[in-house]
Amino acid sequence: MKKITKEVYLKWYEDMLFWRKFEDKLAAVYIQQKVRGFLHLYNGQEAVLAGALHAMDLTKDKMITAYRNHVQPIGMGVDPKRVMAELYGKVTGTSQGMGGSMHIFSKEHRFYGGHGIVGGQIPLGAGLAFADKYKKNDAVTLCYMGDGAVRQGSLHETFNLAMLWQLPVVFVCENNGYAMGTSVARTSFSTDIWKLGLGYEMPCGPVDGMDPVTVAKEMNKAIERARSGGGPTFLEMKTYRYRGHSMSDAQQYRTKDEVEEYKKIDPITQVLQVIKDNKYATDEEIKAIDKRVKQLVNECEKFADESDYPPISQLYDMVYDQEDYPFLKHKL
Repeated sequence: MKKITKEVYLKWYEDMLFWRKFEDKLAAVYIQQKVRGFLHLYNGQEAVLAGALHAMDLTKDKMITAYRNHVQPIGMGVDPKRVMAELYGKVTGTSQGMGGSMHIFSKEHRFYGGHGIVGGQIPLGAGLAFADKYKKNDAVTLCYMGDGAVRQGSLHETFNLAMLWQLPVVFVCENNGYAMGTSVARTSFSTDIWKLGLGYEMPCGPVDGMDPVTVAKEMNKAIERARSGGGPTFLEMKTYRYRGHSMSDAQQYRTKDEVEEYKKIDPITQVLQVIKDNKYATDEEIKAIDKRVKQLVNECEKFADESDYPPISQLYDMVYDQEDYPFLKHKL
C-alpha cells in the first residue's frame, strides 16, 4: 500500500473537512428550498471514502453506491461546483440538472451513481466488474451499500455469481447503525453483517469505518486481491451518520446523547489530532486549510446559484434516439 505520510494526513483533513462543509451548506440551502426532493447526507462517514481513495487506482478503478452519493464523485475527481449545481437542478450539473441529489454520475471519472432503488446498485457493481474482467482492464470496482440494502435478495444472487466468476469487485456495507430509522438489531438475528460473506466462502470481515488508516489498509488488501484474480471481498465498515437518514428524518429512533458520543471519535477530529501530535502543520497552516475549504464551498454555492435551469426542450433530449420514431424533434 502507498505510505500514509504527512502529505496524506493533510490531504485527508482538507478533503474530509471540505466534504463535511459542502454537505453542511447543502443542508442550509435545502431549508431555503434551493435544493428540493430528498437529501441524504454523509456527515460522519467520511473516513470510509478517504481510506478507500488512498487504496484505489483512480486512473482505472470504478465506484458505484446508493443515494448518499454527493461527496464520493468529488473524491473521484468530479468538479464540486458541478455536483452542487446538479443538486440545485441546474443545467451546469453533472447530469444537466436531470439527476438531482440521488443520481450523481460521471463516466469520465468512473463514478457510476447514485441509485435510488435500495440495493439496486449491487448487481450493477458486479456487472461493471464483469466487464473489466472480460475486457482485461486490470480494474477493480468498489460497490457500496447501506446496512438496509443487505436484506435485498439481489445481494445474495450477486454474491453467488461474483464468487462463481471470481469478479474483481469489493463489496462494502457502510453500516451506519440505522437502515432509514430501523436498527440492524431489529431486522436481523445476526448483527454481524460481514458474516453474510461466509455463506459464499467470500473473504469478509468488519472494519473500523471511523478511522481512515484502518479503512485504507483493509481496502488495499481487498483491492489487491481482486486485481490479482483472487475474486471479491465483502467488508462491513462500522461507521455512523450524525444527521438523519434524509433531511425529512425526525430521528426519533435515537437520542442526542448517542450522536454526541459518536462525535467523540469523529474521523476529521482523529486526523486533525494526528496532524497536531506529529506537528505536521502549524496552527496557522491549519487555519489556512480551513479558509480554503470555506472559500471553495462558497464558490460552489455561487456557481450553483448563478447557473441557469435547463430549458424545457431538454425534457425531449433525454431519451434514446430511434430513427423510425419521428415525433421527437429535439436532440442534444
